[in-house]
Amino acid sequence: MTRKVWFQVAIGLLLTLFIIKYFMEIKWILSPIMIVLQTIFYPLLIAGVLFYITVPAQIYLEKIKFPRWASIGTIFVFISAIIWLATSLVGPPIIQQINNLIENAPQIINESTVLVIDLLEKAGSLPKWLNDAIDSVTDTLTELPAEFGRWTVTFIQSVFSGALVIVLTPFFLIFMLKDHEKLVPFVTQFFSGDRKAWVKRTLKDIDDVLNLYIRGQVLISTILATLLYIVYSIIGLNFALLLVVFAFFMNIIPFIGPWIAYFPALIIALFQDPIMAIWVSIITLVAQQTDANLITPNIMGKTLNNHPLTIITILLAAGNIAGVIGILLAVPGYAVGKAVISNIYKERKRIKEAATRTI
Repeated sequence: MTRKVWFQVAIGLLLTLFIIKYFMEIKWILSPIMIVLQTIFYPLLIAGVLFYITVPAQIYLEKIKFPRWASIGTIFVFISAIIWLATSLVGPPIIQQINNLIENAPQIINESTVLVIDLLEKAGSLPKWLNDAIDSVTDTLTELPAEFGRWTVTFIQSVFSGALVIVLTPFFLIFMLKDHEKLVPFVTQFFSGDRKAWVKRTLKDIDDVLNLYIRGQVLISTILATLLYIVYSIIGLNFALLLVVFAFFMNIIPFIGPWIAYFPALIIALFQDPIMAIWVSIITLVAQQTDANLITPNIMGKTLNNHPLTIITILLAAGNIAGVIGILLAVPGYAVGKAVISNIYKERKRIKEAATRTI
């Protein structure tokens, strides 16, 4: 029985749970490590994304005889130029739209509160659970103006954290671009024979999955954001650029992200013109169908072709467990885990076939 896969998996899960349990009980020892990990997480994550986006350019530059440091310098010049262009061209209108949104936010909140109360009065007798839900929403909307002070403090803290990210991210990216070929030899040096070949093959599959996911999602988000900006500008939606920038980052999250980006646009459209809300809903539906049936299949192919229900379940579970970080890492983490398990299955199958041939 001890050689059965299900038994080994069950023992592995139990041991993992015990390790997590005891780590949680001695978390005071791990708190300094957690602080360090929290400090470097976002810079490392951003640097990793930038690495996968820029490494094809590095490979091309070195293929045409650029030295390593020259290719890295060229990439940083290119990134700096894009940041400068974005800051110069897109930054001022976004800041203006943010200021306008902040000025109009109390009015939007008050009108939302009045609308909810009016709907409640017109609805007559409603079930208790629905009344309680509406009361909860109304109380939340009423308390929002008082929360602006706390949001301001949080924003200032985020600015300092953002400054730290800006400082650390380039250092991580430099060393990733400089030494990325050394990772696989460093890891595989601890193994030999067939196991070394398996580890090397698994690391390559993980690299391919992350490569495809990151480049694919960034490209998909860029295409969708461009389409949304064009259409929002045509219909004259307020805060179009700000909504599109928000949609760009949300579209990186598969399936759920575009709908998260839809609700702010819907709210703005409702207060601007109810007909505009219908247009926004139609645009979102068309963009969703175009993405699901045309853009994503052609960019992602079948490598990450997972059922939508699977992805949604993973995202919801990860969001409940780890919040925003969990949502960001859920799908690529699932893809990496799937690649590892697939390689384990193939290796076990190969070993069994080899043993059968020997017998």
